[in-house]
Amino acid sequence: MLERIITALVLVAVVLSCMFATQSQYPMFMLMIVAAGVAGYEWFKLMPRKNKNLVKPLAWVYGLATAALATLALYFNDIALLLWAASILCWICSIFWVKSYPDYDGWYNPSLKIIGFILVSAAVTAIFSVWHSSPWWLMYLFLLVWGADSGAYFVGRKLGRKKLAPDVSPNKSVEGLYGGIFTAMLIVVAVEILYLDLTLAQHILFLILSVITVFSSVLGDLFESMIKRRAGIKDSGRILPGHGGVLDRIDSLLAAAPIFAAGMYILKFIGVDL
Repeated sequence: MLERIITALVLVAVVLSCMFATQSQYPMFMLMIVAAGVAGYEWFKLMPRKNKNLVKPLAWVYGLATAALATLALYFNDIALLLWAASILCWICSIFWVKSYPDYDGWYNPSLKIIGFILVSAAVTAIFSVWHSSPWWLMYLFLLVWGADSGAYFVGRKLGRKKLAPDVSPNKSVEGLYGGIFTAMLIVVAVEILYLDLTLAQHILFLILSVITVFSSVLGDLFESMIKRRAGIKDSGRILPGHGGVLDRIDSLLAAAPIFAAGMYILKFIGVDL
C-alpha cells in the first residue's frame, strides 16, 4: 500500500507540474510522447502472438512507432482530428465487443495493432489539446473520470448486487455505475454553477458532453480489462510500482479524452465558447 501511495504522489506531482508549473508547452508535449511510447509498448504485449521470443523487441518498435505517430498528431491538428474520429468509431464498435464477450472474441486478432495506434495516439493528442485550451479543462476531465471511478468503487463495494459485465470485469456492478454517474454529475453541476456563464441550451449541451464522457470512461476501463482477460495478463505492465502499467492508469482516458476533446471542438465550432 505504501508503494502504491508513493507512486501515486509522484505521478500527481509530475502531471500537475507539466500542467501548471510553466506556460511552456514542451513539458506537457514530452510527457505525452513518453506516455504514448510506453502505452504502445504495453499494448503490443497484450496482442495475439506467435513467437514469444520476439515480443519484447517488437513491442519496443511498436512503442516507438506509436510515439512517432503521436508526435506528428501533436504537431499537425488535422491528423489529431482524424485520429479522434477514428478512435470514436473504434469505441462504438467496442460496445458490441464488450457486450458479446466471451461468446464472441473475433475482435482479438492482429487488427488490434492498428487499433492500438489509433486509440493511444488519439488519447494523448486529445489530452494535450484539452490542456492547451486550458489546464483547468484538463483538470475537469480528470475529475470527471476519477470522480466517476471513485464513486463507482465505493458505491459498488457497499451496495453492488447486479454485475455490470461479469465476464469482463467481475467486480463492477450496475449500482456502482449509478454511483459513479451521480458523483460525476455533482462535479458537473458544481462547475456549471460556479464557473460557467452559459445559456440554458448551452448548459444542456455541456451536460450531455459530460455524461457521454463519463460513460465512455467506463467503456475504456471495460475494454482494457477485456483485452487483458483475453490475453491472460493481470496488469499491462510494471513500470508504475503498485499500479501496474501506464495503460492500467489511462484505460478510462483512452476513450474519454478523444470524446471530450472532440465534443469541445464541436461546441466551439457551433459558437459555445467554454
